[in-house]
Amino acid sequence: MDTASFRALLGPSGQVLLGEAAGLDVSEDGLLATASRLRERHDPALVAAALTQVRLRERGRVKFGDDADRMYFTQAGLEQSTRASVASHRARRFADRLAGARVLELGCGIGADLIARARVGLAGEGVELDPLTAEVALANVASLELDGLATVRVGDAAEEDPDGFDAVFADPGRRTARGRVFDPRSYEPPLDVVLDKAERTPAACVKVAPGIPHEAVPDGAEAEWVSVGGDVKEAALWLGELAGNVGRRATLLPSDAQPATGQNAWTLTPQGLDDPDIRVWGRYLYEPDGAVIRAHLVGEVADLVGGGLADPHIAYVTSDRLRPTPFASAYEIEDVLPFSVKRLRAELRRRGVGVLTVKKRGSAVDVDRLRRDLGFGGRRAPRGTAAAELTLVVTRVGRDPVALLTRPVR
Repeated sequence: MDTASFRALLGPSGQVLLGEAAGLDVSEDGLLATASRLRERHDPALVAAALTQVRLRERGRVKFGDDADRMYFTQAGLEQSTRASVASHRARRFADRLAGARVLELGCGIGADLIARARVGLAGEGVELDPLTAEVALANVASLELDGLATVRVGDAAEEDPDGFDAVFADPGRRTARGRVFDPRSYEPPLDVVLDKAERTPAACVKVAPGIPHEAVPDGAEAEWVSVGGDVKEAALWLGELAGNVGRRATLLPSDAQPATGQNAWTLTPQGLDDPDIRVWGRYLYEPDGAVIRAHLVGEVADLVGGGLADPHIAYVTSDRLRPTPFASAYEIEDVLPFSVKRLRAELRRRGVGVLTVKKRGSAVDVDRLRRDLGFGGRRAPRGTAAAELTLVVTRVGRDPVALLTRPVR
């Protein structure tokens, strides 16, 4: 889809076509027939643009819920956009600490963060290098009736002057034609360029990759890792008046099916604890959330559950106590065995296990191959087994590989 086709889609005839296409079969099996029928009465380029939007809107519901039905997307813009729950979480922090602020957004993409801040009353101006993406963002702002608070224009984030703004939000590009970019120096613009601009305003937030090295976090900044429904999605650096004094935090939001509010988000920060104890396996295994691990807060989870680590370098916590916490999943340990495929296969058969989940940490084992070797390679359980469920955890203590037979604590 090019800029001309998108502009035509926003016109009266394009909107009629978009509404018609939304009620047709756009699945892989039905797309060709649907396109052929529409091209009999509409311009082919406009049909292609409309069908692209309908398909992207279906995918966009995962990130944006019902808003997706009124929004516009490009494929790259949707993939790289902030999901609504995370954008809303960040917007609340802006609003709580910078009421009435005017925010310059560098690299606004399709406008997810710009929209979230506008919804909490913060005026903003988004800058986007790609002309088509900028038009999509502007259309989203208008479609969601926020054009009184937010504007979008084409511009190069590396050349922008933040003077006159109360805060900066930056989302530097972290993907190229070859895939994701992990080195902050290879962001577009590079992280040091973005930080230089951010430091010229009283407050700033910079979206970064979850894998950012801790040593890349500037002094005085607060790094926040965010997971949604148990999966790490994003990280951000808070600077100036938006930074706290905790240095780093892990924030857990509910699944996208449950809109995030301040009442159902959990956050964990450093507590100044000593290193966790090293101990033998207890009755329970706790698997910390990925955001907790990224934020180096496993010791805080160990303290919450009265536990320690079986290995000082592996983020599995063990305890004899069952203490529910949103920051870790709990499993009851039924047995701890030296790792042996032959012995595991026999033990699983003896227990009548029909549903097997395999987890690993600190092990080079290939999970798919291990499942096949244990007789769970297909969709059906091994012949003669019952419907018993088990979670197999493969890890190590020191250099010794071990296998834990566990069951999730519901």
